[in-house]
Amino acid sequence: MEEYIIPVNKIEELQMLNDKDALDAIFTKAKTTIVNGENVALVRESSGQSYRFDEISNLDDLENYKKTVYKYVK
Repeated sequence: MEEYIIPVNKIEELQMLNDKDALDAIFTKAKTTIVNGENVALVRESSGQSYRFDEISNLDDLENYKKTVYKYVK
């Protein structure tokens, strides 16, 4: 399995749409990736370029990020 990349632009879009199902799918894939020993990269895409600004390597950090994301979902 290889590293999983989460584009935070997509996360922000799903937050605005309150699309919990799509967010759940992303976090399920991220959890599976970490359990299998790979990292999850957080990437911001802008003007056709990707900027990697963070990396999640354990389930506790993933859960903290997930709580931050869902805080803004109704």
